[in-house]
Amino acid sequence: MIETSGLRKSYRTGRRRHAATVDAVAGLDLHVAEGEIFGLLGPNGAGKTTTLRMLATLLPPDGGRATVAGADLLTRPAEVRRAIGYVAQGGGTWDEVTAREELVLQARMHGLGKAEAQARAAAAVDSFDLAEYADRPCRSYSGGQRRRLDIALGVVHRPTVLFLDEPTSGLDPAARARLWAEVRRLRDAGMTVFLTTHYLDEADALCDRIAIVDGGTLVAEGTPAALKRSVHGEVVTVGVAEPHLAAKAAEVLAAQECVRGAETRADGALRLSVDTGESAMPQVMRALAEAGIATATIELHRPTLDDVFLAHTGRSLRES
Repeated sequence: MIETSGLRKSYRTGRRRHAATVDAVAGLDLHVAEGEIFGLLGPNGAGKTTTLRMLATLLPPDGGRATVAGADLLTRPAEVRRAIGYVAQGGGTWDEVTAREELVLQARMHGLGKAEAQARAAAAVDSFDLAEYADRPCRSYSGGQRRRLDIALGVVHRPTVLFLDEPTSGLDPAARARLWAEVRRLRDAGMTVFLTTHYLDEADALCDRIAIVDGGTLVAEGTPAALKRSVHGEVVTVGVAEPHLAAKAAEVLAAQECVRGAETRADGALRLSVDTGESAMPQVMRALAEAGIATATIELHRPTLDDVFLAHTGRSLRES
């Protein structure tokens, strides 16, 4: 449903004498299958929104090729626009009008007649559970209600592909879970959903496949389960009782045979890569005790998407 090859976008920054070129997207190759939820995961500034806006024909690429729903992005942009729905990170609702009015207007802008537009709006109100407040001004909606309306506006014309830019940013956990359910419902109805996110749990729980990007480049792609399996070993997290000894503890543990890598997290805890956590934990505790360093906490973790990001970039996505 979406294919990109060498997709690029650069920006000029700074004043004329000190201007520099920044590659927001640097040769991105993606393949998105029909009827899947595909996530673009990465930290802020990784090029996620720029990629999404290029695929939605809102930004012209500087190089590369792409097709969306069978239409070439550069030579047939009007066909791309007819096939897609787009929901920006900031949303697009007006405070003064109601959800029903917004939906009718959106449908009319896509060329539907008045009666059909009203029927589509009524169906969207029911599908997205907006009936309770559909005839109140949007200024009275909560963040979660407004975001559901944003997505309803993005699909009222029944697109083939839906683009969502950070769909749950700023929402509380309950609103996020409800929005995930709406996205899954759209996928189950046959729609292809392409979303950007910097939430590890969202990418893991919601997406059928993900592409992890950093600095405008692709660092890993696959199902969440396959990506986590690609990270060999397990992770042991150690908290030392005296934070000022964290650097010394990292040095001690890095020298242990059972530890393949050690780093100090932003919160002062030590993150250790080991082959087998159950056998490594006693050795870790013994080494710290022999060095006179008291352990406050020790935990064993299976690989996560953050571990995948760390393995490919050398830093934590959470801290990025």
